[in-house]
Amino acid sequence: MHCVSSKHAVMMVSFCQGALLLSLAAAMAVYADMKVDCGPDFVTLMWTESRPQADTSLLRLGSCFPTSFSAGEAYFYVDLTDCNFRILVTGDVLLYSNDLTYVASDDSYNLAFTHPVVCAYERPKDWYSSQQIYDPVFKTYGLGDLQFTIGLMNDDFSGPAEFTSYPLGSIIPIMASVVQKTHQPLLLLLEECVAATTPELHPESTMYPIISNKGCLLESVSSQSKFEPRQKSSEIRLSLQTFTFAMREEVFIHCKLLAWDPNGLDSTKKACHFVKGHGWELLDNLAQSNLCDCCESKCKSRRQRSVASEKHGMVQKAVIGPFTITDVNS
Repeated sequence: MHCVSSKHAVMMVSFCQGALLLSLAAAMAVYADMKVDCGPDFVTLMWTESRPQADTSLLRLGSCFPTSFSAGEAYFYVDLTDCNFRILVTGDVLLYSNDLTYVASDDSYNLAFTHPVVCAYERPKDWYSSQQIYDPVFKTYGLGDLQFTIGLMNDDFSGPAEFTSYPLGSIIPIMASVVQKTHQPLLLLLEECVAATTPELHPESTMYPIISNKGCLLESVSSQSKFEPRQKSSEIRLSLQTFTFAMREEVFIHCKLLAWDPNGLDSTKKACHFVKGHGWELLDNLAQSNLCDCCESKCKSRRQRSVASEKHGMVQKAVIGPFTITDVNS
């Protein structure tokens, strides 16, 4: 059941499934309707947009992308443990807060905006703060107050891979993520990935390029490899079709992960894959796919590199594997 339908410049307060929902709706009075449902451990949000030129795929709930969207609507179904919900304890009340944001593209007539979304719950007597951690089968790398994780996944990305042997031509699901303890939402990118036969790269290592040129998925040009649609900005999913390399040997994939400001994409901060019949496309905003034009040449930033720009993100090297690629007849 929906708890709030908000079209007026007022503070909305309503009870839903035992939870108190607060949503500030002042800026939506004219052009949108937002309905939110606070569940026991999840939140649903439906945004209905009346402006025909608005791109609902650019809405974000914290770090999460819409679960589904159409020309005039965006729908979110998210767990309270996802999307960078903030938790505030006040007496016997737990407040889960987040922001619904619209990330306007450079050529858009629509301005970016932010709306707070807050769910309040009665604090259980045995409740205590805990930090969610990842399954230890993944490899985790710490950098400052960021924690990067990367690993092989099962077919639907719902859990870690159950095997590490892949027939030639099959798909290897790979997922990387970054846990942001105090940062504002960051966009995770794969800047570079190469396959090698060693867990550490050496000059003599046999290597096979997968992603290069600052985020261009080279393997997508000649195979079914592609970036999957994002579920949240702090994750990136790659479906990598196996290739002829080091057959029946141990293979490692060495990647450079980049956590970056979602509003700071350029030709050197991007995730691009080649789509048959369309060419190079930008994963995070098709309207800005021109950032991928350089994938056929050399990608360079138009902006002068400076120490200040480094504050927008952090880079972490990571390794996946080992796994093996086998002949389909073996």
